[in-house]
Amino acid sequence: MTKHHHFILHKPPGYLSQFVSNQSKQRKKKLLGELYDFPEGTMPIGRLDEASEGLLLLTTDGELSEQIRSKKVEKEYYVQAAGEITDEAVEQLQQGVEIGFYGKKYTTLPCEAFRLEQVPNVEPPLRKRSSRHGPTSWLAITLTEGKFRQVRKMTAAVGFPTIRLIRIRVGHITLDGLPAGKTRKVDGFGFGNVIST
Repeated sequence: MTKHHHFILHKPPGYLSQFVSNQSKQRKKKLLGELYDFPEGTMPIGRLDEASEGLLLLTTDGELSEQIRSKKVEKEYYVQAAGEITDEAVEQLQQGVEIGFYGKKYTTLPCEAFRLEQVPNVEPPLRKRSSRHGPTSWLAITLTEGKFRQVRKMTAAVGFPTIRLIRIRVGHITLDGLPAGKTRKVDGFGFGNVIST
């Protein structure tokens, strides 16, 4: 029986969620292999775009990857959005909004979304952006789907573009104090009982 390897990574902004650069314009991009010496065959489970950060699970088990990407597993994000978001906009996010996806219109599934009354304690610490962007709002958004750049498209669709996007949870797995750019090898992704090795 093949022994698979599993990892929890705190992806910093500025890295692509891949190991191989397959386009000439990506040659100078930062890739996941620069953060840790992952074994051959390791793949990210889902992706975070280059500007996004936070929890990324990696495995050598393709079947497990498919299970975790399914709509049965929640993905939770902290979102810093431009402007003081309204109750109406939050309600729109909760009910589902229309976004573009590969040239077609798509209405997102209902999701959990709410305004965070306090700025979350995230690592790395918040950059001072208020002077450039004006007032901002922090939200928590939990999805069971993960279309390309979905959260960013959703907040833009309700008039409050995303400035910073941090995935904080996949199922019951969280960053659990893992610093940005660091990796933790685990025995598996038994949700709720990830065990460090």
